[in-house]
Amino acid sequence: MHRYYVGMYIATVPNRSSPPAILLRESHREGKKVKSRTLANLTHWPPGKIESLRRVLADEPMALVPAGSPGGSGEFEIQRSLPHGHVAAVLGTLRRLGLERIVAAKRGLERDLVVAMIASRVIDPRSKLATARGLGCETAFTTLGEALAVNAATEDDLYAAMDWLLPRQAAIEKALAARHLAEHTLVLYDVTSTYYEGRTCPLAKFGHSRDGKKNKLQIVFGLLCNAEGCPVGVEVFEGNTADPKTLTKQIEKIQERFKLKRVVLVGDRGMLTEARIEQELRPNGLDWITALRAPAIRALMEEGSVAPSLFDERDLAEITSPAYPGERLMACRNPLLADERTRKRKELLAATEKELDPIVAATQRKKNRLRGKDRIALRVGRVLHRFKMAKHFQLQVTEDSFTYERDEESIAAEAALDGIYVVRTSLPASTLDADQTVGAYKGLAMAERAFRSLKTVDLKVRPIHHRLEGRVRAHVLLCMLAYYVEWHMRKAWAPILFEDDDQPAGQSRWTSVVARAQRSPRAEQKAATKQTHDGRPVHSFQTLLADLATLSKNRVRFQRSDDATMTVYARPTALQQRALSLLQVSADL
Repeated sequence: MHRYYVGMYIATVPNRSSPPAILLRESHREGKKVKSRTLANLTHWPPGKIESLRRVLADEPMALVPAGSPGGSGEFEIQRSLPHGHVAAVLGTLRRLGLERIVAAKRGLERDLVVAMIASRVIDPRSKLATARGLGCETAFTTLGEALAVNAATEDDLYAAMDWLLPRQAAIEKALAARHLAEHTLVLYDVTSTYYEGRTCPLAKFGHSRDGKKNKLQIVFGLLCNAEGCPVGVEVFEGNTADPKTLTKQIEKIQERFKLKRVVLVGDRGMLTEARIEQELRPNGLDWITALRAPAIRALMEEGSVAPSLFDERDLAEITSPAYPGERLMACRNPLLADERTRKRKELLAATEKELDPIVAATQRKKNRLRGKDRIALRVGRVLHRFKMAKHFQLQVTEDSFTYERDEESIAAEAALDGIYVVRTSLPASTLDADQTVGAYKGLAMAERAFRSLKTVDLKVRPIHHRLEGRVRAHVLLCMLAYYVEWHMRKAWAPILFEDDDQPAGQSRWTSVVARAQRSPRAEQKAATKQTHDGRPVHSFQTLLADLATLSKNRVRFQRSDDATMTVYARPTALQQRALSLLQVSADL
């Protein structure tokens, strides 16, 4: 039978004709019964001291004087003080969301260790060895190990819990999908990669590195989110897997595991290619929202379906094309995006010419002249590969010379597409109009935000040192579940973070869904003044967690009774109480 701690209190017990006995008691619950045991007899204490202790136990204002302090009575000693407020916030949110029960219906050591690893990634992501030490009795960084009763966990225990977790991934994702997805809803899907430390995992391969670590092996993983960016599933692939190749497993997951037959998959132009649409989405009856690549947009311009005059009055125009039967196309032009692409192209062209000029000079110098068509071409190729500007230059390479010039026709053709993108969808206008469709595609930015949080900002999925394939998969799953908790915390804390907590007011200021999103006046005020509407400092997610960590949990011992100890929580500041209230959790776990 489970035994749950309830609390300590002072009991006054009548003693016939003698003065009543004053006892310090501790109560606990066993099943449906509440039982008590006496910790100390306080009858000999002065009434003032008893009242002081009663106020401490009732969490009323008073000051404790540590033993041996100048002017102190020496009655109390703080034996241990640990950071606690951030643990209460994260673990309390995790429990309020019912994530413990989603991981496993019944409590057990493996479940508690998994919960500890999820919470620790939000609080302070570390290696599994450091996490195990942070849970220990003597080496604890926080109260997390004590709160989950996993103080004795070792690194091997955490690895065993990861092995236990992985087979449960399907059931966990199914439960999350049941909460956050439904038939005919939008499902955001995006893919990223992250580098791997070592060479032993079968998943680690050389591939297109989004982290700029071309000399490192990597893994690829894809994230499924609902329309608001709340994560519901993650899948890990080998590091050389192309984005479109990851789609098959996601369709199987949505239709077979989640039992959703008619959802709208939202993916970027590199993911939902023409081949994937024809071979996988259409045959499976799924709708989609994606965008066309530059060559396809250029083809629309050549056939006259897209022309600059489309954007004379509005930056969005719905068009049709015989090349896309049964689909709707939304042509958009964003002037800010156009300016940015023009600027970037000019810089890349200039940087390429700066690197090509020394090669020209090397073929013309009198001494040590660069000769040989292959040698010259090799050096030129390195430059063009670095800046990806080969299409905009005309090159002449001979055995003893090299010249180049800009291809103005190619540059002009690309410039004509600056700021223009075309969103394509299979949905009828009665389901989503043009503005809503473009807005849904732009919602992929929320999945990209999740990747930033997972990879670098908060949860730090990397570095990855696990050697076994299953451990790597379990590690990424833990990070996804940690982001699930963080996502809900950010949503609740929006009023006191640098987040827009009044998005409808911001959306009402938008002149167009194509233009840059507008923040609400409240969000702009927070950004400008660095204060909330009630004059308190605005925080980032990490600084708010750090502030909560100063809310400590203390073990206090009575000097005259070695066995009598009690737990005393530091009094929350106004900000800390506000943060806990927004999460609907208590500091007393």
